[in-house]
Amino acid sequence: MWNKMMKRIFACILWIAVCLCTFFESAAVCYAQENGTTEVKKLYARSAVLMDADSGRVLFEKNGDDILPMASTTKIMTCILALEHGDLADIVEVSEYAASMPDVQLNIRMGETYYLKDLLYSMMLESHNDSAVAIAEHIGGSVEAFAEMMNQKAAEIGCKNTCFITPNGLDAQVSIQNAEGKNTTHIHSTTAKDLASIMSYCIKKSPRKDVFLEITRTPSYSFSDIKNTRSFSCNNHNAFLQMMEGALTGKTGFTGKAGYCYVGALERDGKTFVAALLACGWPNHKTYKWSDMRELMDYGLSNYHKADLSAEPLDDAWCAKIPVVNAKTDHLFEDAAAEVCLEDAKEVHSLLLKNDEKISVTCTVKKVLEAPIEENTVVGSVLYSIDGDVIWERKIRTKESFEEKNYIWYLKRICDTYLDINLKNSL
Repeated sequence: MWNKMMKRIFACILWIAVCLCTFFESAAVCYAQENGTTEVKKLYARSAVLMDADSGRVLFEKNGDDILPMASTTKIMTCILALEHGDLADIVEVSEYAASMPDVQLNIRMGETYYLKDLLYSMMLESHNDSAVAIAEHIGGSVEAFAEMMNQKAAEIGCKNTCFITPNGLDAQVSIQNAEGKNTTHIHSTTAKDLASIMSYCIKKSPRKDVFLEITRTPSYSFSDIKNTRSFSCNNHNAFLQMMEGALTGKTGFTGKAGYCYVGALERDGKTFVAALLACGWPNHKTYKWSDMRELMDYGLSNYHKADLSAEPLDDAWCAKIPVVNAKTDHLFEDAAAEVCLEDAKEVHSLLLKNDEKISVTCTVKKVLEAPIEENTVVGSVLYSIDGDVIWERKIRTKESFEEKNYIWYLKRICDTYLDINLKNSL
């Protein structure tokens, strides 16, 4: 009897302790989120990056520059290139090579024809490898030519450690001869930082970003081949879209070498985050990527606020007229002065700042100019910095051009001055 009572008392105390721990943990999380003090506690991914999609600034990274295979997250590049270089109504004929791709596959057959739009849904919703190759061959002429397009686009975006070999992300390697004539082996790979940059481009800067989002956010899609002999249904397997408020898009990936990979985007309260995960576990740890995504996105939402850089106060000295030495004017004794303007903000209008970060603004303008000066000549800059690192630069330019004085100008001005003096004396 006594033992039973002690067990009940102990169970009751244990239950109260668990409730209190849960309460205090929840309270701590709420306090941290309100005061911007949360930190990334644990990530399963070997490599991870959280990026400000608007500016490209890395907000958090774990081995962000490690070069690793990226599996089917590759397909975001395949998709955006197809959208930018093709037409959704294009007719794609399936080759023998495309039809031979391994799982995951739509099971398209050689000689069949499909609309490019339908194959894009197949590739992005179900991650079909055969659809990706058919798309690549249609857009690039061959997989090899399309891979060149992928690498060129990656370089344009600013990716420095990415090597695309396949359009579907299957593990592959290629031997490339360097400038010294030596062969080096490259694997199909990227970094979490580069992958986040590619996704940021897809959703923010590409002229086809709206269609990209429409395709990748669609819950389900049905279509048939052009002859209507076979019908297909595709379902979106991106669980992140239902996992967090504001989830925009994303792409999963897995191969034996890459492990589970993911890249996704979230937009909330005017802030857009992109997170990329590489080598985020192997079977049976398929859910690790969702845990890491939530951890990174919660960190970004709690710790960063949006700042309008163009609203930062500037030193008025930047807008003063600048004397121009040896410049032509309308009168002999008149000095020239150049009016200047601050160039329009192009890409970086706003930036996500950590709650304890401050922006410093430095204006640098030339004190004197020398003719000849062309219109829109750069004469200074405004630098926006965080902890000494320049994050944005705006050029200060001249509004007009100035010609250099020559003998003809001097002669004409002297004559004009002489005539003007004589005219005044005669009056």
